[in-house]
Amino acid sequence: MALVNPVVFQIVGFQNSGKTTFTLKLIERLKNDQLQTVTIKHHGHGGKPDASMSKDTGKHLTSGALASIVEGGGRILLQAEGIACNLDDQVELMKFFKPDVIIIEGYKQEHYPKLLIIRETSDIRLLEKVNNVLAVISWNEEIKEQVNEKWAGPSFLISDERVIQWTIQYVQEHVQVQKNRSE
Repeated sequence: MALVNPVVFQIVGFQNSGKTTFTLKLIERLKNDQLQTVTIKHHGHGGKPDASMSKDTGKHLTSGALASIVEGGGRILLQAEGIACNLDDQVELMKFFKPDVIIIEGYKQEHYPKLLIIRETSDIRLLEKVNNVLAVISWNEEIKEQVNEKWAGPSFLISDERVIQWTIQYVQEHVQVQKNRSE
């Protein structure tokens, strides 16, 4: 059986736009549809993301290890220090787990297909700066109308459950394409 390349899909927007909330809903639905999903999250707040250095893996890093992994009870945790790993490298790393889908939260400027979340009117400028946007979520009707004036693709309100269904359908169709290619 040939290895199937996972579908990679991004959820992007500025801080506090609702990326994590949407991503969590999407992961749950993908799991319900029996699609194996892994995620990559961009820590866009500056500095290093929180990682407990009081645990053994953290102690290994403090002692000079480049990366540390721990497995137990079906859970694998990976921490690494001193490695600038670009998104494509992270995607390659996540392929190890043989997922159907890799969901990326953040990394606005990367090239993968994405859903853009616009919370504020000032965020509409992202339509001109972000590439490969397939659909847009707006936080209110006024913003949605402004988005629709600048962009002709699928557009949803954040409260519209159809956006999850649209995303699931996109992912399912592309998972099937990948499976067909591997046969």
